This record gives sequence, structure tokens and C-alpha cells, in this order.
Amino acid sequence: MSSSASDAAPFEKPRAVVKKVLAESQPEGQGATVRRSIGRHELRNLDPFLLLDEFTVSKPAGFPDHPHRGFETVTYMLEGAFTHQDFAGHKGTIRTGDVQWMTAGRGIVHSEMPAGDGVHKGLQLWINLSSKDKMIEPRYQELESKDISRGESEDGGVEARVIAGEALGAASPVYTRTPTMYVDFTMRPGSHLHQPVPEGWNAFVYVVDGEGVFGRETATAHYCLVLGPGDGVSVWNRSTRPLRFVLVAGQPLGEPVVQHGPFVMNSRAQIQKAMEDYYYGKNGFERAGQWSSSA
Repeated sequence: MSSSASDAAPFEKPRAVVKKVLAESQPEGQGATVRRSIGRHELRNLDPFLLLDEFTVSKPAGFPDHPHRGFETVTYMLEGAFTHQDFAGHKGTIRTGDVQWMTAGRGIVHSEMPAGDGVHKGLQLWINLSSKDKMIEPRYQELESKDISRGESEDGGVEARVIAGEALGAASPVYTRTPTMYVDFTMRPGSHLHQPVPEGWNAFVYVVDGEGVFGRETATAHYCLVLGPGDGVSVWNRSTRPLRFVLVAGQPLGEPVVQHGPFVMNSRAQIQKAMEDYYYGKNGFERAGQWSSSA
């Protein structure tokens, strides 16, 4: 599906915007600032999504050593570069347009810090893991910008970078344990898009830059739009500047969510256990006590 000569939406049940949340700035990490949308009190979570931050960081600020258990983090760099290192010896730098898809599983302790001077910007999305996957071994999927699948509408008005799932004839190689779609769209002035979204999945749009019409709702940068049920979303760029947004959708898990900071489990008892495991260095956190990052 792409932009076409017709402006009519080709969906039986087009998705409408049911909630609009402005991501407001708040302090996070060490001297860093994030604009949080999902994870704020107005939008506590959107199963299977737990948090969405748009971060803006300059040295010496960043996100020094911290743990995770029970979910995945997806970091997508919009500008600059971030260096990541963890207690298992994994280290790498993601640059503009790169993606790191980290499955924390039973436990990770890591740091995420700016790699170089200047301003570093990106999006970090937290995706919940089902109860059967919460205690799996950690793993990483990293995609450089050049390896991200790209699609384009027939008239060239819409471009898609497909981080997960598929859009405009392009499909991502990323394996999503919790079935997920994540696409970065850029739309030229005057273009429109009719993008299918799997029925039954929860979906949202986050506007990175510009102004667009999503269904019947107009939104500008830093707005998160929760989409109602349906089989697709229609978007128009009726402005004079390019529009850039991410469209994210996921299959809901339908399980209890109990969160305590960087630990997300299904019960309070499991949270207590995660805190004990981290404190005592066991059940996945064995290396936590002896390790600290070079950051």
C-alpha cells in the first residue's frame, strides 16, 4: 500500500486517533533530558509498550551503569552516536540511523553514553516480554543504518525505514519476540500514505518533525498519538515541509504489568525477587557486583 492518485482510505476499518499526548521534557539518567510520552501518568503503558523516550544528551550527561530485567529496549539514533557497554563484555557504538534491539531477559547491567561532542538524539522504546520470555538469556540485534530495509511509495512521496515488520514493500530482518512493527516514515509536502496495521495490535504514532494529519487529527513534533482499533492508518502531509514520524504497533500480551524502575515483571513477588537477585548478584546478575563500565 502506498500513496496513490486517490485520497480515499482503502481500509474497511481505518484507525482513528483516540488519545494525543505531548511528550514533555523531564530529567533522566545523569544530567540527561528526555521527552517521555508512553510511561507518563497520562499514558502509563500501551500493551506491549512500556515507555517511549525521545532523548537529547550532550557530554558529560548520559545514562551510566543501570540494570534491566523482563523486557526489551529498542534504541534508534536520530542524530549523533551513543556507546553502549554491558557486564557481559558487549560493547558497541550506534550512530545516526542505527538501531540496537536489546533483549534484557533475565538480566543486563549496562551504560549508554554519548560518543563524542555535540548533541546526541534518539528514541528509546521499551517493549514488554511475555511471562515465558522474561527470564531468557539476554541478546542483541544491531542494525547499521545502511542495513535497514527501505521502501518507497510509487510516486516517491513517501519513504519508509523499516526497523521491524514491513511497509511499502520492504521488510525488516529483526526478530521480534513480542510481535512488533516499527517504521520511520518521511513524507514530502503534498504526499499521503495508507499503511496497513495488523488488526488486534495496539498502535501509536510519534511525530519526530513537521506536521501531519493522521486520520482526522493534526499533530506536530513531540506528540504521541494512540490509534484506535482497525486495519490501517491514513496520513497526509498538507504542510509545506517534510513530515517525519514513527509508526509502532505490537501484539498485546494481555498479562499483568508490575514495574519497579528498570524491572518489569508480572507480580510484586517477582519484582522483589529481581531486586534481591540484583542486590545479591544471582540468577542472571552474577557479574553485577564486580563490573563497572569505563564510562
